[in-house]
Amino acid sequence: MRAVVQRVTRASVAVEGETVGQIQRGLLVFLGVEVGDEKSDLDYLVGKITGLRIFEDAEGKMNLSLLDTQGALLVISQFTLLGDVKKGKRPSFVQAAKPELARHLYQEFIEACREINVPVQTGIFQAEMAVELVN
Repeated sequence: MRAVVQRVTRASVAVEGETVGQIQRGLLVFLGVEVGDEKSDLDYLVGKITGLRIFEDAEGKMNLSLLDTQGALLVISQFTLLGDVKKGKRPSFVQAAKPELARHLYQEFIEACREINVPVQTGIFQAEMAVELVN
C-alpha cells in the first residue's frame, strides 16, 4: 500500500459536481493498493497514519496525532500512486492491485480507522473525483 498524507484545515471531494465527502481539520489521505498487499500492510498504515505526530500542541510543537486532536480523515482511492515511470514517459500500473482487491482493502482501511473512533469521509471508488483542500 502506498499513501500520500496531507494535513488540512478542510478538504472535500466531489463526483460529477456533487460533494460526496468533506472534513474540517484532519488528514487527506490518497491511498493506493499494490499487488501483494494484505491485512498486515493495512494495519501498519492505519497505525502509522493515525499516530503521526504532525499537529501542533499548545507550545506550537508538532507533537499531536490525529487521535490526539480528534481530527478526521478524508480517504481517496488513488491507483496512480503505483505508477512506475522508470522506463519511458508513460507510467506503468502493473503494480496496482486489481480493482476487486483494491476496493476490499480500501474499505477495510476505512473500517479499521472507524473502529478506533476516527471520523472518516471518502470519495467513491473508481469514480472521477475532484478533490479540494486547504492546508
